[in-house]
Amino acid sequence: MKKKMNKRNIINILITLVVAFLYFYVFLPPLNIHSFEFWTFFLLMYALYLVLNLISFVGLATLKGNPSSIKLSKTFKIMFGIIPGAIVLMLVVNFILSPVFSSKSYAHRIEIVEGKKFEEDVKEVDFNKVPLLDKNSTSKIGDRVMGEMTDLVSQFTVSNMYTQINYNDKIVRVTPLEYDGIVKYFTNRKNGITGYIVVDSVSGKAELVRLDKGMKYVPSAMFNENLKRKLRFSYPTEIFGEENFELDNEGNPYWIVPTLKYSGLGLKEEVSGVVILDPITGKSKKYDVDEVPSWVDHVYSANLIMEQVNDWGLYNGGFINSIFGQKNVVATTEGYNYLIQDDDVYLYTGITSVASDESNLGFILTNMRTKETSYYLIPGAEEYSAMASAEGQVQQMKYISTFPLLINLNGKATYLVSLKDNAGLVKMYAFVDVQNYQKVVVTDANDGILKARDNYLKNSGISYNNELVTETIKIKNIYQAFIDGNSYYYIESVDNKKYRISIKVDEYKLPFIKVGNDLTVKYYDTLEIKEVEKIE
Repeated sequence: MKKKMNKRNIINILITLVVAFLYFYVFLPPLNIHSFEFWTFFLLMYALYLVLNLISFVGLATLKGNPSSIKLSKTFKIMFGIIPGAIVLMLVVNFILSPVFSSKSYAHRIEIVEGKKFEEDVKEVDFNKVPLLDKNSTSKIGDRVMGEMTDLVSQFTVSNMYTQINYNDKIVRVTPLEYDGIVKYFTNRKNGITGYIVVDSVSGKAELVRLDKGMKYVPSAMFNENLKRKLRFSYPTEIFGEENFELDNEGNPYWIVPTLKYSGLGLKEEVSGVVILDPITGKSKKYDVDEVPSWVDHVYSANLIMEQVNDWGLYNGGFINSIFGQKNVVATTEGYNYLIQDDDVYLYTGITSVASDESNLGFILTNMRTKETSYYLIPGAEEYSAMASAEGQVQQMKYISTFPLLINLNGKATYLVSLKDNAGLVKMYAFVDVQNYQKVVVTDANDGILKARDNYLKNSGISYNNELVTETIKIKNIYQAFIDGNSYYYIESVDNKKYRISIKVDEYKLPFIKVGNDLTVKYYDTLEIKEVEKIE
């Protein structure tokens, strides 16, 4: 019987190893003791091995004709007891490492510089660099561009990723194409995915960029070309965060994937580095967080930043104070948005008292590449109150407000929101005073963002260079773009000045202008791209 048991034990080990390989290949758990996925994987395979041995033991006893005499050995019972023992041990370790005993370490997960001045750190708004399009509007534009590519639309879909980046001093959202199902993967995998979509978040101009060589390592690929599987086999012990799709300064696509570290099991998440993977070749390199190339915009996720800021606000006064006294306990508001400055992407969100629902104490700005964070003490309206105030101005229209952009307008922190209809089209712009959310001015989006700005400043009793400049130009280049259902002409003059003209300025003359024509334009001289109000 002992010889048979040894033979069956070898078979059980082989079965366990085969199942373990299949499990690892499908679910891709990191081989890291700080990961819940690893311990789930390990304990399941350990339990499988024990069950197989138990079945073998019972089977041999039955063959001997005396199954009622089966009695598990003490060693076997101990081996089964390891599973609940390990689970209890993990729970105990996590409890010891929880905020109950180490609240200060949670509060210090992020370093926040206080006492800074918003108007000094945040530049006066340049409306040529304000991302007026949110992710939902961008997605609609991207889908429209894809629909025009008849050779691609039947084979690929557009990913809903739309990462916002600063690309060569332009604020854009980028997203890759994806295989449209398993069958399309097999028919297209040889050439890979041959393009990605770029949408300008300011102008709404979109294009599908075609690649000379296709991207093979993407989330929708199968087997070893699947992005997550490629990462796992290249870095078996790393715990990965959510990947982002970005472009370098030459327009080459890359996957930016943060690697994470924890205390205990899944506690106090922190970014330990970044893997940059070329989706075309599959080559990758891991960088420490302080060595990430400057063209990368997203090293830290928005959810991680919000979590760490909330820990800072909750545990600064200790664990007991976070529950009972709650003195000086603050938290982030539920939403967030991005601000682009100095070639970097910043996350901003309001900071509010846990005892307050409608007002903010101030704002934090966090560099998404370096995690440098500043806190600006600007008491005022909480973002959702400002959104409700803007919606209230046009309540009969039932427009829905986007989450505000925070801008420096004339030296003051100001909310800028877009008001959308049920179809998701931007119908109005609203400016809201941060410190007095009752001071709100809405303007028809067809009049342009500059007109909306002027209406707000005029209503506030502030002048902002409202004199029209008249100039005759010779046209060097003309480009046409469609933004939220409206047609715009982008004109470059022979002296390299840039102008934007809505079709509504003169719908009878604009469609017929040509390169080389002279055109007299009238505009407000406040921006790099001149917003033309009249033409002659």
